Amino acid sequence: MKHSLDLALIGNCQIGALIDTSAEIVWSCLPRFDGDPVFCSLLQEHESAAGNGYCTIDLVDQVKTEQSYLANSAMLVTRLTDIRGAIVEITDFAPRFRQHGRMFTPTMLIRQIGHVQGSPRICLRVRPAHDYGRTPCEFTYGSHHIRYVAPDWVLRLTTNASITAIIQELPFILENELTLIFGSDETIQEAIPELARRFRDETLAYWHDWVRDLGIPFEWQAEVIRAAITLKLNTFDDTGAIVAAMTTSIPESANSGRNWDYRYCWLRDAYFVVNALNRLGTTHTMERYLRYLVNVIANIGGGCLQPVYGIDGNASLIEREITTLAGYRGMGPVRVGNQAYEQIQHDVYGSAILAVTHVFFDQRLMHRGDVALFLRLEPLGESAILVHDQPDAGLWELRGSKRVHTFSSIMCWAACDRLGRIATRLNLPDRATYWHTHAQQIHATICARAWNESKKAFTAAFEGDSLDASLLLLHDVGFLTAEDPRFAATVAAIEKELRHGDYVFRYVEQDDFGAPENAFIVCTYWYIYALVALNRTDEARTLFENLLARHNRHGLMAEHVVVRTGEQWGNFVQTYSMVGLINAAIRLSKRWDAAF
Repeated sequence: MKHSLDLALIGNCQIGALIDTSAEIVWSCLPRFDGDPVFCSLLQEHESAAGNGYCTIDLVDQVKTEQSYLANSAMLVTRLTDIRGAIVEITDFAPRFRQHGRMFTPTMLIRQIGHVQGSPRICLRVRPAHDYGRTPCEFTYGSHHIRYVAPDWVLRLTTNASITAIIQELPFILENELTLIFGSDETIQEAIPELARRFRDETLAYWHDWVRDLGIPFEWQAEVIRAAITLKLNTFDDTGAIVAAMTTSIPESANSGRNWDYRYCWLRDAYFVVNALNRLGTTHTMERYLRYLVNVIANIGGGCLQPVYGIDGNASLIEREITTLAGYRGMGPVRVGNQAYEQIQHDVYGSAILAVTHVFFDQRLMHRGDVALFLRLEPLGESAILVHDQPDAGLWELRGSKRVHTFSSIMCWAACDRLGRIATRLNLPDRATYWHTHAQQIHATICARAWNESKKAFTAAFEGDSLDASLLLLHDVGFLTAEDPRFAATVAAIEKELRHGDYVFRYVEQDDFGAPENAFIVCTYWYIYALVALNRTDEARTLFENLLARHNRHGLMAEHVVVRTGEQWGNFVQTYSMVGLINAAIRLSKRWDAAF
């Protein structure tokens, strides 16, 4: 079976799972997003020598599959039809709802298997693995449960299905609803079907309430809602961290070797996520993330801020290759950890301060920014001053070279600019003058050293001549006004050199792995932002509609896209891409009061 990224994501902000169109769980980690993938067939075909790490509900003689989310929820329904017209319906979800005054998010996946019509014959194949697919789990069982045992965890399947049929993988005729509850090694006292139905109803009600509070644009409402739910599912409630994606090692392009582990919290990506969700009116994710970020800042003392941390705030993410998994479509290597934590990326100071700026200005928040928090942020600003004209790896995390990247310098400017605004808000005139003065000095340096007169554009690096799609954000971060001719000229240069068809590449020159083959999706969204700022709205809408057509059947998107075919590549679901959708829809949608 050839895997694709036509997948759905379910989860509860503690764990997540990716499910393919035939209702196979192809990826899910325990006990949290960055844990051991108990189901890992996304990176290992069934027919391989290992053949472990998946959960399927096979319908004998299946000829058709239909799949969709329950409206405004993170609950997935898959309907399988066999050659005789018999139908099975599978509902997958992870419980999430308020209980006893707090959010209930157990390490639990529930699969409800319903009989719709006919006499369907199904076979349940439950083959969890541990140590990244290396070893199938040993198991013990009782009358209504199977315990799958790994050295560091136990996965307990509680079910009203035949234990013998599951263990021996025997086909049987489905007559009544069956329930599979995957969870921690605890006995479930309640009747299995009743508990599953109660959890389903409570979880569905939670998501409906959450969506109801979103401030969505008039157009593309379904797409924005799905993107918002997806971003929420990539947040780790326990600490407030936000992962860049649920997966590791999905290549950016076929056989490229650009295979990275994205199950960690990049401060840059997280800023974009909380900013997008804040625009939709949901502030809880932002508040939790800011607590995470403040703790990270406190832990570094006066040291350098890393671009990426573990979801528990761990600073060490040692990268290693896993030989037990062949990789997506056999395209290894599979990597765990990410050596980017050792890189110097100066834009991170701006990302951190831009995220925290919300708490000083957003009056919806119960815990507002004060002088004590401002004083804690000032050392980050001092670091930005020191490094704004120094070489780094840049936001694209180049591993083989360092330059003075213009975007990194712009984000250092943003750090000082926002500290100046915060100081003004807090009525600290001396500090406001100090930070605004440094912001002006950095701004002047960038304009002098990053503007290429022959290119008529800001370039990727100081005194350089190559272009970088991140400079499409010159207006978005406030560095230039839309009316500044240098902004329009930079956009024109980027569309001339980096636009390929309906997509924009992040850059086109060779890097450590050669020239990029596929378009980085969020760059096209950044281009759309720029077109809107330049009043080229019709062009922007056309590009936006094209991007929406490239999302999978559930409206989800990975990191990269093949220009010629629209096929998705890269880690999935990519939060950057979903942020781009939300921000573009907000910018392009008709106003509610002008829509009728």
